[in-house]
Amino acid sequence: MSSSNVLGVKLATLRINGGTRAARIEDDAAVLLDAPDVGALLGDERYLELRSAAGERVTLAGCDFAPVIPHPDKILCVGLNYRSHVLEMGNDLPKYPTVFAKFRGSLVGAHDNVVLPAVSKSVDWEAELTVIIGQPARHVSVADAPNYLAGYTIMNDVSIRDWQRRTSQFLQGKTFESSTPLGPWLVTVDDLSVAGFAVSGADGAQPDARTKISCSVNGEVLQDSFTSDLVFDVATIVSYLSTVITLLPGDVIATGTPGGVGAGRTPPRFLADGDEMETAIGGIGVMRNRCVQEVLG
Repeated sequence: MSSSNVLGVKLATLRINGGTRAARIEDDAAVLLDAPDVGALLGDERYLELRSAAGERVTLAGCDFAPVIPHPDKILCVGLNYRSHVLEMGNDLPKYPTVFAKFRGSLVGAHDNVVLPAVSKSVDWEAELTVIIGQPARHVSVADAPNYLAGYTIMNDVSIRDWQRRTSQFLQGKTFESSTPLGPWLVTVDDLSVAGFAVSGADGAQPDARTKISCSVNGEVLQDSFTSDLVFDVATIVSYLSTVITLLPGDVIATGTPGGVGAGRTPPRFLADGDEMETAIGGIGVMRNRCVQEVLG
């Protein structure tokens, strides 16, 4: 799959009739496609044919968005990857990407509730530009890495800070059940000329300094930055991870969060029951999620 020979679209996974369907977003409608979800669509050898096919149209306003990739083989995340965030957390800039993983049980849709775990009062927001892989990638160079991208989406890497800090390993604080919104859709790399998502390089597949990323809680903007603040850019991350393991179609790679997180504030500030969280990236879209306290027993 190459960004140079396909027509750009927005692809979503919708909950319909007790299951899910991949869909192509067209203005105020969603066109249902012959695939159960976007991950399955990307892995189908008929990908280009299926994503452009005619299908039943449903009103976008009534759609129920599942995580855009509901069943990824891998969810890989890069921590400490915006200069502003590294500095607010009192760390030095890393020499190599800081990599951790999530499990798919942590994922929720772009308008679903985010569950605040009963065992913590230190739940934090983290807006993240997120890469979706389009074809198998192993030992790819930085120069070639953009050719392996299907496109971009948005994640909020909601972090349970006290559990994250229990050990030197991040995972236990990053993959709590139903904590991580992903969506609302995948914007393919060949459609990144849309207003608000600026691109750089001859391949036109990487965001440049003008791509805005933000997170607000209850209408108050708490993160407000640009992807120019990334320490390791998208191509470097994809190349690095492909050296460790084969990246597969539908794999999810979150590229880090900018400054403005709750743990970096004085005093620290965290999410509470009923908070409304909005995560946005220019040219991709917006996720709106309500925080709901988990009740045990």
